[in-house]
Amino acid sequence: MRRWWVRPVVRIGAALMLPFMVPAIITGLIWALPGDPASLICPPSQCKGTQALAERWNLDGGPVQFFTGWLSDAIVLDFGRSWSAFQGMDVGMLLAEAIPVTCMLVALSSLWTFTGVFGAATGWINRRLDPLLRTSGMIPVLILALVGAALVDLKYGFGSSGQEGQLARLLIGSAVLGLADGAFAGAVTGTRGLFSRESKQRYVGVAILRGETELANTLPNVTPALVGQLRARLLHLLSGAVVVEVMLKIDGLGDLLWAGTLEQDFGLVLATATLFAFGSALLLLMQAFTEVAVALHVRRSPKVEAA
Repeated sequence: MRRWWVRPVVRIGAALMLPFMVPAIITGLIWALPGDPASLICPPSQCKGTQALAERWNLDGGPVQFFTGWLSDAIVLDFGRSWSAFQGMDVGMLLAEAIPVTCMLVALSSLWTFTGVFGAATGWINRRLDPLLRTSGMIPVLILALVGAALVDLKYGFGSSGQEGQLARLLIGSAVLGLADGAFAGAVTGTRGLFSRESKQRYVGVAILRGETELANTLPNVTPALVGQLRARLLHLLSGAVVVEVMLKIDGLGDLLWAGTLEQDFGLVLATATLFAFGSALLLLMQAFTEVAVALHVRRSPKVEAA
C-alpha cells in the first residue's frame, strides 16, 4: 500500500497522452508509405492538380507541419472536410451522425457484459454452464456478423435500409458483439475466477462466521481487478464494433473508419481513430479513479485491534 498511487498515476498519464499519440502515429505511417500522401490520393498519372491538393490539405510541408496543423484545428473540433470517401463533406458532421450510433451499439452490447459480470458475482449463472459458454464464445465475430447480416436481408429485403431495418441491424449487431469472440463467456468466467480466488482468503471465512455475506467482503478487494477486466472487455467491444458495423451496414464510427481506410481518406481516418483513442482514454481514467477510490476507502477503514 506504500505506493498504491503509482498505477493510477501511470494510467492517468497514458490516458492524457493517448488522444495525441494515436494521430501522431497515424501521421508517421502516412508519410512512411511509398510516395508522398498527395500522390497517393491523386496520382499524377491519373489526375491533375496533385500539387494544389497537397497545398489544400496541408500535405506539402512534411509530417510535423501537417500534424501540428491538424491537431490545432482538431482541438477546437474542426476536423476539416473529407478528402475522398465523402468528398467535400464536413468530417465533423459525419462524426456527429456516427457517434450516437456507435455509442448505442456498444452500450447495448455491453449489457451482455454487465449481465455476465453480475450473474457470475452473485452466482445467478450456474458454474455448470461454463463449458457451454466457453464453446459458444469460440465463434468469431466475423462469422456471427455474416449470419446477422443474412438474417436482416432475408427478413427485410430491399427495406433493410429503412428505419425498421436499421433498428434490426443495431439490435442484431449488439447481440453479435456481445456474444462473439468470448465476450459474454469471458465476462462470466473472468469474474467468477476473481471472486473464487478471493473467497479462499482467511478473512472471508472469518467474516462468514460473523454472519456477514461473502460478496460484501470480497467485492471491495476485487473491484480494481474487476474494473480492469471490464475496461479490457469494453475495449474489445469497441474494436469489434468496426467489424460489426461494416458487415451489418451500420452507419457508425467503425464504418467511417473502414471507408476512410479503403479510400485513403487520411483526414477521416485521423479524426475517427482519434475518437476511438479518446474512448480508450476515458476507460483508462475510469479504471484509475476506481483504483484511487478503493485505495482511499481501504486506508480510511477502521482497523480491527488484535485481541
